[in-house]
Amino acid sequence: MFDLDFFIFGIMPYAVLAIALVGTIARYERDPHTWKTSSSQLLRRKQLMWGSVLFHVGIIVLFFGHLIGLFTPVWVLDTLGVSYALKQWMAVVIGGLAGLAAFVGCTMLLHRRLYDPRIRNNSTYADIGILAILWVQIVIGMGTIWLTLGHMDGAKMLQFMSWSQSVMGLQVNAWQEVVDVHWLYKLHIFLGLVIVALFPFTRLVHMLSVPIRFLWRPGYQIVRSRRGAKPARTGLKPMNANK
Repeated sequence: MFDLDFFIFGIMPYAVLAIALVGTIARYERDPHTWKTSSSQLLRRKQLMWGSVLFHVGIIVLFFGHLIGLFTPVWVLDTLGVSYALKQWMAVVIGGLAGLAAFVGCTMLLHRRLYDPRIRNNSTYADIGILAILWVQIVIGMGTIWLTLGHMDGAKMLQFMSWSQSVMGLQVNAWQEVVDVHWLYKLHIFLGLVIVALFPFTRLVHMLSVPIRFLWRPGYQIVRSRRGAKPARTGLKPMNANK
């Protein structure tokens, strides 16, 4: 008999990780020219700055918060003397603020994509679709905070930690750890897995190639916007600077 919990929490994580890994490598090898953010700043800057900053700051905090929260071994918390209740409160407060920032930012970016004719015409279904899915995921994640406030002892948190770490440990019965949790938590996990599976096929891949090297690249490059115009100095190093 088909068991939905077993499929979502027992089989799906491994299928999703395989798709994400193989799909990312294949895209980088076969279509490297599509590995970009496809920014729409040139089309219309209004809403972009605040929306982008709020969304990226919020989503980065949420990503690493989930990563650290789910995969930190329980013995580490015990060794450091961090109570489960304290960790739960940290997740609620930090996650709530980050979630609110991500929600506002994502709403602004999604509104911009849907209701600005120029940007809508230059957006793909994948661009709009992944942003809409992220928006729904953020809303669901914010909804789980209200559920969490009803059990701040950290018991549910330990269940999710046990499940995620058991999955990575290839334990067959890992899915049983979250069978009895609220359906909203399950939906949040399911949608998270869907986003990971879609990762290689959307603009989200650009997060793997953040140009950190630009922070310390020295020198300037001479750029002429039109013939006879005064040269402008930019933060790019000239190609013949060392010749």
